[in-house]
Amino acid sequence: MFEIIPSIWIIDGKCVRLKRGDFATQEVISTNPLEIAQAFEGIGIRRLHLVDLDGARRGEPKNYHILEAIAGYTELKVDFTGGVSTDGDVIKCFEFGAKTVTVASAAANFPERFAQFILSYGREKINLAADTNPEDYKIKIRGWLKKTETDLFDHIEFFYERGLKYLKCSDVTRDGVMEGPNFELYSQIMERYPSIHLAASGGVRGVDDFKQLRDLGLKAAVFGRAYYEGKISLSELEKFVAEN
Repeated sequence: MFEIIPSIWIIDGKCVRLKRGDFATQEVISTNPLEIAQAFEGIGIRRLHLVDLDGARRGEPKNYHILEAIAGYTELKVDFTGGVSTDGDVIKCFEFGAKTVTVASAAANFPERFAQFILSYGREKINLAADTNPEDYKIKIRGWLKKTETDLFDHIEFFYERGLKYLKCSDVTRDGVMEGPNFELYSQIMERYPSIHLAASGGVRGVDDFKQLRDLGLKAAVFGRAYYEGKISLSELEKFVAEN
């Protein structure tokens, strides 16, 4: 099964979009994230990627109320991310309705702590986000505002050996610009870690990109801007979901 997962990015409780993670490009899409989530649920989508950009910048989640609303008024399985750093953060995410939690910055800054998250909460509930610029393959964190010296493949390997099952990977140069996913990058990851459940994120232009990612062996693709700009319609998404 190949899953398509819409993303909703939140700043100050509003749904926004960015280009290449640059906060200066922020555009407000909607002041009602719940309404957007319900539209996705209405066409058969089952999972939502909810990104707390305030939390990513500040290092602790800030938009729990949006998580609570979407989890409470839809049947969507919400994957929450953005500033999740401590056991307390993880517990609060689950208390407010998240089904899974995705961690990026804390995994890079405190790898042993993140490895313990996988053990404590289970590999079905804890996901890794490994986001990179393919110019150097270094991990980027804090809403992509900060570059680390950690190599992407070393990063994945460390957690793969410690039970990681779910990985989301973004080529940050392609996010929000609809230039196509980095198929070469995802092919390399799948070749090295064939059993990992990889979700591509960034660059999706249309349904054909979903099909190509599926054929590479990926398990999911996260999308956003292509839908919000009308490049992919709800009816196209509904048809793809029904066929997959």
